[in-house]
Amino acid sequence: MLAVIKGAGDIASGIALRLHRAKIKIIMTEISTPTAIRRTVCFSEAVYKKETVVEDVKAVLCESATQALDVCESGDIAVIVDEKANCIKELKPDFVIDAILAKKNLGTDINDAHAVIGVGPGFTAGVDCHAVVETMRGHYLGRVYYEGKAQDNTGIPGDIGGYTTERIIRSPEYGVFNPIFDIGDTVEKGDVVACVDSTPVVAFVSGVLRGILRKGTTVCADMKCGDIDPRCKIEHCDTVSDKALSVGGGVLEACLHLYAEK
Repeated sequence: MLAVIKGAGDIASGIALRLHRAKIKIIMTEISTPTAIRRTVCFSEAVYKKETVVEDVKAVLCESATQALDVCESGDIAVIVDEKANCIKELKPDFVIDAILAKKNLGTDINDAHAVIGVGPGFTAGVDCHAVVETMRGHYLGRVYYEGKAQDNTGIPGDIGGYTTERIIRSPEYGVFNPIFDIGDTVEKGDVVACVDSTPVVAFVSGVLRGILRKGTTVCADMKCGDIDPRCKIEHCDTVSDKALSVGGGVLEACLHLYAEK
């Protein structure tokens, strides 16, 4: 079985791990300049590094669909820079999973594959996909809907260690992002963790820096640039989150359910 996952950020990477461990071959599509925050657990890093490893699973950057299939056959995950996922037409995968998390559908169609799965809000099962997987933290996280939609985006980050919006680092303005701390560093409330051009970016909570943008990334005002984990577990920086695994479990359920109906 072959799955194309649109997006290779942290949630998409959790989905990829779940499916890869279930022996489904994985090809992931990305943009040319990914802006993932939790870079240590994102297969999108392959775009910059050519290869990357998340939880002992390797992803390799490929230049073509043919090369991507060869990488899958070797047991690794393939990543292609293909913003519109045009490779789907050539690959004809069993599953297409839209995990871009754009909060809206950017072009996924129910006819893209036998089983098309939308992740999070912006999709309607039975209209533009066959199933939708819930991404909102709480009771329904990871639940599969074969009719209807996921919960609407509230704009409020999930509660981690008693903090929501405070744990997110955002850009104060348009400019070039330059981090001062790195992923895994401990920061204190009030620390300047980065600068956008010459404007300081301050931490609003103490904890471990779980994610931060690459140096030199162009950002806009209020763009998410980093993530502080107040639980202070450094080892969490190198493993996918409970949320990513839960969503990945829902996607795996949907894939197997829909494949059985093939």
